[in-house]
Amino acid sequence: MQQVNGGRGENEISQHLSNDDRRPNPPQTDTLRDEASTNSQQDCHLSFSDIHAALRELTATVTEQKANIRALETRLRNAENTAEQQAVILKELNKKNDEVSNLNRSQVEELRKENRDREIAFSAALFQPGKGATVGPFTTEITLTYRNVFTNIGNAYNPTTGIFTAPLKGANMFNFSVYGHWNPSNPSTVSIVKNGEKVVVAHGHQDQYAVNSSKGVVLILEVGDVVYVRLWSGRKIYDNEHNHITFSGYLLFPL
Repeated sequence: MQQVNGGRGENEISQHLSNDDRRPNPPQTDTLRDEASTNSQQDCHLSFSDIHAALRELTATVTEQKANIRALETRLRNAENTAEQQAVILKELNKKNDEVSNLNRSQVEELRKENRDREIAFSAALFQPGKGATVGPFTTEITLTYRNVFTNIGNAYNPTTGIFTAPLKGANMFNFSVYGHWNPSNPSTVSIVKNGEKVVVAHGHQDQYAVNSSKGVVLILEVGDVVYVRLWSGRKIYDNEHNHITFSGYLLFPL
């Protein structure tokens, strides 16, 4: 069975995180994270409170405009109005109707844009189509790079590094799986990692037949937090065109 390095080593991933995703000391991390969080949410207007406020404003404005329209309709039905007055009222009525229509379209489009900005989801398998191999065992842990990308809405997942980087603060759901051929001495063990710390482990081990395991976890992420999957040292996994080993995640809601 071919043995390949399907991921990134400890030194390589540490260098990547140090340069791009992790900060060298807590005070600087907090400052950069706060600034990034503020800028991201100000630019995209992504919070639910913003959307609810926009909806309340839209409802109030439409209600006011509809009241104005009803008043104009009442005036228009007044028999004492001259033909000239009725023409003026009718023109104003049509103007109010156009204002309500334009307001609805503008507000709805704005809300649609905000919703698109909040759409973050990815799913990927370990190998490109048509490829399959055993990964491991290695003397050190490696970060798995899932290169067969099915979905990457928002481009928060990097298939070159195997790392998901949170573009905004929120609750995120992650799922990952492990698969391997039977082996008495090399179990199949991987863990999902947040900012360098193991969170959840998927493990399979038996003397015969295939082994598999899958896990899921909800993580609260700040802007710039990173999540990835690590293969433990001394462990090995196997995947092929059936895509047994996958890594997926999506934003549940912003915070």
